[in-house]
Amino acid sequence: MKKRIAILGSTGSIGTQALDVIRENPEHFEVEVLTAYNNVELLLKQVREFKPNTVVIANESKYDELVQALRDLPVKIYAGSDAVSQIVEMDTIDIVLTAMVGYSGLLPTINAIKSGKTIALANKETLVVAGELIQKLALQNKASILPVDSEHSAIFQCLVGEGQNTIEKIILTASGGPFRGRDLEFLKSVTKEKALKHPNWDMGAKITIDSATMMNKGLEAIEARWLFGIQPKQIEVVVHPQSIVHSAVQFRDGSIKAQMGLPDMKLPIQYAFSFPNRMETNFPRFSFWDHPELTFEKPDLKSFRNLALAFDAMDKCGNMPCILNAANEIAVEAFLKDKIGFCEMTDLIEQSMHKIAYIKHPNLDDLINTDKETREFSKTLINK
Repeated sequence: MKKRIAILGSTGSIGTQALDVIRENPEHFEVEVLTAYNNVELLLKQVREFKPNTVVIANESKYDELVQALRDLPVKIYAGSDAVSQIVEMDTIDIVLTAMVGYSGLLPTINAIKSGKTIALANKETLVVAGELIQKLALQNKASILPVDSEHSAIFQCLVGEGQNTIEKIILTASGGPFRGRDLEFLKSVTKEKALKHPNWDMGAKITIDSATMMNKGLEAIEARWLFGIQPKQIEVVVHPQSIVHSAVQFRDGSIKAQMGLPDMKLPIQYAFSFPNRMETNFPRFSFWDHPELTFEKPDLKSFRNLALAFDAMDKCGNMPCILNAANEIAVEAFLKDKIGFCEMTDLIEQSMHKIAYIKHPNLDDLINTDKETREFSKTLINK
């Protein structure tokens, strides 16, 4: 039977590539739900092609436009962030792909888990903000969480078949972004135009900036802790500019398993959709002859302090990763609007981590309040 998929964030980078996978495998997958925040034009094209049962536009001001444009199709249409969170409970959904950017993916993912859905997780912020809570809910509701980020998918693939074999450490690879090898003095003059040019991956603006500051790798480290039940000291970040080794696992006997391939997000998306099976693809194949040299470097934590801050937040745990994430989202938004400089993003995050009250064992309400308080405080730093 076809797997029926809900794509939360269908007009973003991950969402559009997920639809590519579905388009190429119509005998295996079909679209049940599409949601978007604001991009009505692209959402309309997707609805007409894939004909989902239900569509949700998070920006309520776009609702009437969407209804009018789709009045000839038998599709249910809703609006608002609450509708996005509620739609994942539909009985007709088999897999929920959470491809929304940032904190906005938290509540829909929680609702999907409570409904016992299989989660294809592309929203790393969900586990960054509420990792312990999410893992408990997944166990209680017997909901599977399958990682879609290329690094976490790589680790997951390395662990398949390993049963109870003990992980010694996880090796997260990082491209280093567009400013690999640059010092702090250079980074002070970086513009958003330069920061948005990633050397290997085609991603949305927010994730691309996170990659340039290496915050993306810090968020991935926190996500990996909860996904794979390990401690911060078991996570190592290695800069690998070619982005061929997507990540690796070292076991207690010293053996290392790595997952490799050309940079293409469609592969981890398809693997999450088809797990436990592997499906044939026409994706370009990696050749050792085309890539005779693969290199690896230590990350520069002095120039890219966001990565160090993320490990600090992971060590402290509690609501500290939530503070880190909220401050980072505000900082990136401000940088993209030319309100603060590249290095000032790190300063803003660090000040927020020092200012916002620390809670060692937060519940969901604590995390929601922490996120709100951090955003409000961070905005005051921008407006000074």
